[in-house]
Amino acid sequence: MQSLTYYDGDFIEGNPMIMGPMDQSFWFATMIFDGARAFDGVLPDIEKHSERCLNSARVMGMEPKETLDELVDLTITMARKFPRDMQLYVRPTYWCGETDALYPDPDLTKFLLCLHEAPMEEPKGASVMLSSFRRPAPDMAMTLAKASSLYPVTGEALREARTKGFGNAVMLDHEGHVAEFATSNLFTAKDGVVHTPVPNGTFLNGITRQRVIGQLRDTGIEVVERSMTYDDVAGADEVFSTGNYSKVLPITKVDDRDLQPGPIYRKARELYFDFARESATTY
Repeated sequence: MQSLTYYDGDFIEGNPMIMGPMDQSFWFATMIFDGARAFDGVLPDIEKHSERCLNSARVMGMEPKETLDELVDLTITMARKFPRDMQLYVRPTYWCGETDALYPDPDLTKFLLCLHEAPMEEPKGASVMLSSFRRPAPDMAMTLAKASSLYPVTGEALREARTKGFGNAVMLDHEGHVAEFATSNLFTAKDGVVHTPVPNGTFLNGITRQRVIGQLRDTGIEVVERSMTYDDVAGADEVFSTGNYSKVLPITKVDDRDLQPGPIYRKARELYFDFARESATTY
C-alpha cells in the first residue's frame, strides 16, 4: 500500500511510529479522524470533510491549531504527490498527547494527515443481514464525533455478517430503529419514494448521504427521512448505501431475498459522480 503522512512539518512515507504509549488517546481511546476521497484529480466535498474533522476534535475536548483552509490546502498538496489516476483515502486525524488524564487536554492536541492508496469498491452489489450489535445512543458514547472508539462495535457487526456469508450488516439503534449499515448510510426505495433513517444522534449524518439526498430532491424524487424498521428494509423495492469509501453502492440481497440495482440507485450514483467529476475541488 502506498501511503504518505504529514506530521509536525514533515512528509513521511510508510507507517511512521508517531503515537506513544503515554499519549492520552493511545491510553483512553479519544482519537478522532475523518475520511475523504481523492480520485481522477478531484476531492469531493473536501471542505466539508475537513470541517467535520475539526468539529469532531472539539467534540472530544481537543483544540485544533489548523484552520479549515490549511487542512484543505495540505490535502491538495499531498494528493498531488500521487499519480492522478490512483484512488486515495484521505484521513486527517487528531489525538491528545502525553498525560494521564481521563479526558484530553486541549493544549496537547496533535495532528497528522495520511493519504494512502485505497481502490473504491466496484458496484457489484452486496448482501446484508440484521446485526445483533447496535449503535449507541448519544448519552452512551461520543456519537457526535467521528471517533475511533466507535468503530470496534461496527467492526464486530461486520465480522458477524461476513462469518455468516453476508457482505454487510444493518445496525439498529438503542430503540430498535434502523440506524445504518455497519460501514455506510442506508437508503431504501419503495413505490418511487426514497426513505432513509432520520439522523437521531446514533449515527453520523454522512457527507455523501447529505449530498445524495440533495441531488435526488433536486431532480424531483421524494426523499423521506424517518424512523425505519428492519421490515422496511427487507420489503423495499431497492436498497442502496452511501458512504465516503465507495460513495454509492447497490444492495442486491437482504437476508435470503434477492434484489436488482434499481433506477433510483442508478440515478443516485450517476448524480454523485457527475458532481464529483464536474464540480468538486481539483488537485
